[in-house]
Amino acid sequence: MDIKLVQFQSHGDDRGSLVSLEENKNIPFDIKRVYYIFDTKDKVTRGLHAHKKLKQLAIVLKGSCRFTLDDGKEKIELLLDNPAQGLLIESFIWREMYDFSEDCVLMVLADSIYDENDYIRDYEEFLQVVNNG
Repeated sequence: MDIKLVQFQSHGDDRGSLVSLEENKNIPFDIKRVYYIFDTKDKVTRGLHAHKKLKQLAIVLKGSCRFTLDDGKEKIELLLDNPAQGLLIESFIWREMYDFSEDCVLMVLADSIYDENDYIRDYEEFLQVVNNG
């Protein structure tokens, strides 16, 4: 599985740091939706789904969380803890987010508006689709 971490240019001085996000420049798609996850309780797992078409870029703005990405053949675990880096998640990748730090704010940029029909929420169904499709 090819995991892409997108490195953003961080501008800073003694006042602090700034990262600029621009669609089709450092974000590799048109941005149609933005959401963020925060105040996640201890031992909670989020995600637990894949998308048929949607592409997303996940950025931890504050704190950290862990991801497990699964393409049906391989699983990769990684820690996201850098607000100047984004994790590109392509379609047909099962994702689980967990081990959120108490202060974690996870922002996700998506290339499409919300569509429940784009979700695969059952892991066994996901495996069937990616391995037999």
